[in-house]
Amino acid sequence: MDNFLINKENIRLPFADLDLEKPLQKAVINLGFEYCTPIQAQSLAYTLDGHDVTGRAQTGTGKTIAFLLTILNDLLSNPKGDRYIAEPRALIIAPTRELAIQIAADADDLTQFCDIHVVTLVGGEEYHKQLSALEKRTVDIVVATPGRLLDFVSNDNIYLGLIELLVLDEADRMLDMGFIPQVRRVIAQIPRKDCRQTLMFSATFSDEIIGLAQRWAMNPIMIEVEPEKIASDSVTQMIYLTTSDNKYDLLYNLLLDKETEKVIVFNNRRDQVRTLADYLHRSGIDCGALSGDIPQYKRIRTLDAFKTGKLRILVATDVAGRGLHIDDVSHVINFSLPEEPEDYVHRIGRTGRAGAVGTSISFACEEDSFLLPAIEEKLGTKLDCVYPLDHLLEPAPPFVRNSRFAIKSKSRHK
Repeated sequence: MDNFLINKENIRLPFADLDLEKPLQKAVINLGFEYCTPIQAQSLAYTLDGHDVTGRAQTGTGKTIAFLLTILNDLLSNPKGDRYIAEPRALIIAPTRELAIQIAADADDLTQFCDIHVVTLVGGEEYHKQLSALEKRTVDIVVATPGRLLDFVSNDNIYLGLIELLVLDEADRMLDMGFIPQVRRVIAQIPRKDCRQTLMFSATFSDEIIGLAQRWAMNPIMIEVEPEKIASDSVTQMIYLTTSDNKYDLLYNLLLDKETEKVIVFNNRRDQVRTLADYLHRSGIDCGALSGDIPQYKRIRTLDAFKTGKLRILVATDVAGRGLHIDDVSHVINFSLPEEPEDYVHRIGRTGRAGAVGTSISFACEEDSFLLPAIEEKLGTKLDCVYPLDHLLEPAPPFVRNSRFAIKSKSRHK
């Protein structure tokens, strides 16, 4: 543990003070970035000098930009000669398709003034299309989920022997989802840890995560951003004490409020997401659904519609919603309380981003109110629990549309 440095200091650092290559400086200015977030300021101080870093930070703290700036600055400042196709110099591994796609989109934003090619390899999309993207031109950065990346490695369609920078994003989630054996197989294909730079980010510093950092990184510097302050001051949190029978009526009436401008509604299971989205659609409320059993092309289309404002409401599971970078979400509604306190933190982190304010509303009923103490312990504070006003419990009107989502929903309204 002597090699581990816990840095808890917040630093207000302008991006202009970073020693970035000119194309990156131009992109940062064009994107409107002015000051680094704490995780960016603390990690970039080491990563831009080539040090390995393991950072503890929640989603929405700016860690993606931190590791992308590190990668891009290194690639631009150390150009390499001719390489064969499908021989990337940097590899980013993420646990979910949505997160990988979002990381690649952020990379595209940062590479708008330079010639760096980014390819995304994720499941749920056609293999041959991703292979064509790899073979179209020399690739610099690959962003991938573990399973699909191993498919390409096993088929000899990608060579990882030239990797100079490795990023493992949301390592705790990869651990929870059972992806670590796959990640080990990938790491066995890339240069040794003393021949590459390794960055790892996690929402927790469990013994397992620290062990992985020691095994895969070279003398990593451990950076922890305000661990005692889990939730942002920019997010107003409230709990509505209700019943299972009243939850849908409460949600329906909340969504009619003009202040709920752009909303993510979380439910715990895939079937619950599709049922709830179907209810809302049949009640005349346009929404999208995001869960693992929905085809990837539909998920991408739904996300694009939500980001551009064509859809105001998104119903999602934790896995599908984790890592989404959408800055103007006004409300997060937990239709069901998450079973893990960490998931509550990730959910409310979808709002109140990038200096904006947001509201988190959770429903607690007889089935899941027992989960509240663990969430409050995680947050280090008591949550404001209230009973909804009468007008919020007015019965939702009968369904006015046919079912849209491919499920057999119960006939709640005849």
